[in-house]
Parts: sequence; structure tokens; C-alpha cells
Amino acid sequence: MSETAARLAALRERMQKNRVDLVALGPGSHMQWLVGFHPHADERPCLLLVSCSGECFLMPALNAEGSREETDIAFHTWADDEGPDKALAAALGSIGAGNADCVVVDETMRADFALLLLAALPGARYAFTDDTVGALRMRKDEGEFARLRASAAVADRAMQKAFASICPGMSERELASIVSDHFASESASTLFTIVGGAGNGAFPHHQTGDRKFIKGDAVVIDIGARKDGFPSDITRMVAVGSPPDGYEEVHAIVERAVQAAMKAARPGVKAKDVDAAARTVIADAGYGEYFVHRTGHGLGIDGHEPPYITSTSETVLEEGMVFSIEPGIYLPGRFGIRLEDIVILRADGPEIFSDLPRDLHIAGA
Repeated sequence: MSETAARLAALRERMQKNRVDLVALGPGSHMQWLVGFHPHADERPCLLLVSCSGECFLMPALNAEGSREETDIAFHTWADDEGPDKALAAALGSIGAGNADCVVVDETMRADFALLLLAALPGARYAFTDDTVGALRMRKDEGEFARLRASAAVADRAMQKAFASICPGMSERELASIVSDHFASESASTLFTIVGGAGNGAFPHHQTGDRKFIKGDAVVIDIGARKDGFPSDITRMVAVGSPPDGYEEVHAIVERAVQAAMKAARPGVKAKDVDAAARTVIADAGYGEYFVHRTGHGLGIDGHEPPYITSTSETVLEEGMVFSIEPGIYLPGRFGIRLEDIVILRADGPEIFSDLPRDLHIAGA
């Protein structure tokens, strides 16, 4: 059975369990995961429609020829001079979904696509993909794991390049460019390079700028790139020359928070309990108000996707889920510390993607 066939079968099993008549996906990550590609995304309505008995595309005629190279799934095409309404009605009828009662709508699709679909199914109830495609995507198979691991290895090498390059007088932006150049050298496309020195590191999503490093700076380096369709994400800390006063104590607290979250993350545990494990360590050390974000996020086709490791998430973790563990402490005007690893959850706990230690790297040492 092909990967697409297996995933369609798994989706239909979820649909039947949840009494869903139709799943409608727009061009994007959900469609990519399910059938291995998605057509060009623009303002022309394009939908992958899956019922319990069949599947088809509502396809703009302009995209049909190129898309046909990627899939054998039936197309119901429409041209600009006629509009999509008739083609959509035919598509729904062809898979026995013309009177669908419960419809799952891709929460990432354009609002006008969703409204077009719902107008064609008056009276239908709708939900988002949490219990269907979203639930399936959270559990990675070994092929996805292998590609995520390979992408993480590229990020490790880019981080090591940053370690070897940083020096007094270099700017945040210059270091970010070095990282991006390394990603490009391994045919990976940069997604982000957050580089924050000294007080800039106290902003978790600092906009990398022109501040130059000086001796005594603690520097947050948070980088990621896409390799062969899958992203990476890693954060490590560097000190230029030597760390600032008080740094070692705070780094040790964040490291203990990482370890607590790693210990808590097991199949059957709620995501909020993993967040609580990290947050309790930091709060008990007196820095609770300086941990200002969630403990983690899922990683797959998208750099941020479920499961989200938050203080309110009721998601029950399962074997095969991939997510970050990245607690932090951010001291305004002084420095920030975030230590981030991506893990895949195995039966006995997390398996870390990166091979780089979370210790502070001393530049020039």
C-alpha cells in the first residue's frame, strides 16, 4: 500500500470513529501530509475532498496540468469564466458527500474557500481537524522521524559554525548570516535565525539586529531551516569571552527545568503536566515571572504544529509525537537563557534529535 493510500485509510478510520461525513483540505500542510503535495495556493478555490467512500479535488483549471503530474486522484476542474460552484457540486456528488451532515474544515484554509464549501452544504455542522488529520499528523512514522533527524543534524552543524565564528565586534546580523550560509551549503532553506546578545536575549523573539558583541555577553542563538521538506529548531547559549555575573546559576536552573520536562514526558501524560514540570523548577527557584512562554511546540511538516506543551493543554501525549522542550528565563536588561531540544516520544520517554550538549559554549575558549 502506498503512503497516500495508507494515510487515506487511516483518515477514514478516524472519520468513521468521529462520525464525520466529509474532510475538506485547502492547499497547505494538511494536504501535503495526506497526498504528498499541494497545488499552488492563490485566491482560486482549490480543495481536496475526502468522504468515507471516495476522494477528489476541486481544481482550478490553471493548476490542473501541473497537479496531474503529482496525483491520480480525480479532478473536478473549473475555469475563471465559469466559477467553482458547479464543479464543487459535482465533486461533492461524485464522492457521495452532497448531503454531508458533519464536515471537517481545514482551519488553515482561506475563509472564502470554507464559506464556499459550507454554502454548498446548507445545514451541515462543521469542526476543525483536531480529531482527524491533525490527530494523525501528531504521530510521526519512522520515515518522518528519519527526515526530521537529518534536518536536525544540519542545524547542529550550523550551530557549531556559529560557535566557531562568534567574536567581539561581530554583529548579531553577521552571525545570523554565517548560520544562513551554512544552511545553504547543505541545501537547507533558512526559516529563522534569532540571535540576541546581552539584554537583547531577554526578548524571546528578538529581531536580530546590528548590535555588536562585546566580551561578557551571553548570546541566545535560536535557529532553524527546512531540509528535504522538514524543519529543524534548536537553541543554544554562547558567552563571548566569559559569562556575565549570575549567569551560571540561571543556566543551571533552566537546565534542571529541561531535565524535569524530559522526565515528565511519557506516553499517557498530558502536555500540561510536562509544562508544569519545567515551570515548577523555575518558579521554585524564584524566577517564575521570567518564564514567559510555553514549554514547547510540535514539529513536523510545519515548524509549529500540535502538540503544544502549554499549561492548559489537555492533549495526552502518545508515542511518536515530536515536540520541543524549551524552557527559558529572561532577565530584562541583563540576558536571556533558553535551552531547546526537539524530541520524539518513545515508549520509555523522549529521544533527543540533537547531538549537541546544552552546556554554555565559551567563544574563544
